[in-house]
Amino acid sequence: MFSKTKEAETAPPTAPAPQPVAQPKRPSRGGVPSIISAELIVRGTLISEGDVQVDGRVDGDIRSAGLVIGEKAMIMGDIYAEEATIRGRVEGSIRARKVQLCATCHVEGNILHEALSVETGAFFEGNCRHSSNPLADAPEIPAAPERKLPAASVQKPAAG
Repeated sequence: MFSKTKEAETAPPTAPAPQPVAQPKRPSRGGVPSIISAELIVRGTLISEGDVQVDGRVDGDIRSAGLVIGEKAMIMGDIYAEEATIRGRVEGSIRARKVQLCATCHVEGNILHEALSVETGAFFEGNCRHSSNPLADAPEIPAAPERKLPAASVQKPAAG
């Protein structure tokens, strides 16, 4: 009953079952993040539809999908993001669906969040409040002015 026969050994192999395709844990938001390096100081508002990593200094507001503030970074302005991981210094309000205050952070300002986690050692001075949609009342993004390319100048040869 359980013995091998010659027919079983010469039978063509069956096709392997298809393997499920691994799905990313989080949808990609434009590939690699935009990086503000440690040597860079930015004055003005940063707006990105993707991820931003700040290791330098920003004097202005930041609006992005994902935001990571490095340990030596300093932000002097408000933050609006889907997800914000704070390791450095922030002086301004934070509005994000998911906020993570790491042990090395120093935050002075209010936090409006859907989910908040605070590691031991994090410094936070301000008020925090839960909201089911913390970005709903965020100020509108001003429309970017259209860039006009200079018209090609065609010079006519001088009549002579």
